[in-house]
Amino acid sequence: MITTSLTLLLVLIGISIPVGAALGVLGLILDPLYSMLPLTRALGEVSWSTSNEFLLVAIPLFVMLGEILLRSGLAERMYHSMSLWLSWLPGGLMHANIGASALFAATSGSSVATAATVGTVAIPQIQKKGYNESLFLGSLAAGGTLGILIPPSINLIIYGVLTNTSVPRLYLAGIIPGLAMAALFMLAIGLACVVKPKWGGQKISATWAERLASLIHLIPPLGIFVLVVGSIYAGLATPTEAAALGVVGALILAACMRRLTLAMMRDVLEGTMKSTAMIMLIVVGAAFLNFIMAATGLTNALTSTITGLNVSPTTMLLILVVFYLVLGCFMETLSMMITTIPIIAPIMIAMGFDPVWLGIVIIILVEVALITPPVGLNLFVVQSLRKSGSMNDIMLGSLPFVIMLLAMVAILAWIPDLALWLPRVFS
Repeated sequence: MITTSLTLLLVLIGISIPVGAALGVLGLILDPLYSMLPLTRALGEVSWSTSNEFLLVAIPLFVMLGEILLRSGLAERMYHSMSLWLSWLPGGLMHANIGASALFAATSGSSVATAATVGTVAIPQIQKKGYNESLFLGSLAAGGTLGILIPPSINLIIYGVLTNTSVPRLYLAGIIPGLAMAALFMLAIGLACVVKPKWGGQKISATWAERLASLIHLIPPLGIFVLVVGSIYAGLATPTEAAALGVVGALILAACMRRLTLAMMRDVLEGTMKSTAMIMLIVVGAAFLNFIMAATGLTNALTSTITGLNVSPTTMLLILVVFYLVLGCFMETLSMMITTIPIIAPIMIAMGFDPVWLGIVIIILVEVALITPPVGLNLFVVQSLRKSGSMNDIMLGSLPFVIMLLAMVAILAWIPDLALWLPRVFS
């Protein structure tokens, strides 16, 4: 049963059926094969109960927040400021790619929005400054992954809903690992450009007066971060309400920058509706598939198989890493989370793993899937911005950052308090 289900899923994805639809279709196929009852009649109830979760309202709001920031011109000014402060390092503007991505991630909550926004501003600099194209593009794809780890994060909300884990605690847990990931990415760039100095492009000189003057462009994204995350931990707003506050703050910023127009709002709403529809299709499709799997006994069979291995927690963690690395080659990140977490998380938690720590580890493993072929979403985002050249360049340039992501998992396994210290302090 397990082999049949996995084979069917890979076939459906392989023939280019959208992932959300593929999950639902797989549920429809498994129902008559393994169930004596017409489980498809529960589709309406499953769809309603899944989409009726109040916390999920935060998803379109965070998507809208990212869309507003994307179209307000904020990214260009923010990138310029980061370039003045970080371009003296070996690797030049590639450090600005990571720094700007980290800062934008702290406002948008979306990996795709982060990669698209920073990439739009940064890619023209490759030829102008003589950077190694592959590593530069890889830094943009990797920088975008920070959008689902540094709060506010849509994926952390999804994990919280699926495992009944506190989203505020997950947000706190993601801050230090998120900043550590940005530092590891910058370390990879620095080491590569020390070994190959020509990859670092031309140096950008800036006076201290210019750097200090540019700090004003970092205030808006930091203000949004404080407004959203600060309102949660001050007890003034739930994550959903904080997302709404962020949207209001972003609209005020756009108005102050004289970018708030009817045309802009039309694009914002259109982008928000498209992204939200895609996300919710995956959520509903995966929920229906999980219902079919549970009702037909597939979930119990898979759980029994895993628990029957009688392995140590360390070995189980290694199995989890390999599992997500392989699965990330075939599935989009959100659908991978929604399909696997209801099965994987209870097993890992029963073995003694902290649910908050586990959430951060899974998010990092999902980040790997964003920049690994053949369905790494950030690879396609950066390639679409580039508009020419081979995808192989981006894949090759992403390899050092994949290594750093896996190193971060090892560090978290060695020092769990990197993720658990802040939630413990503020609990």
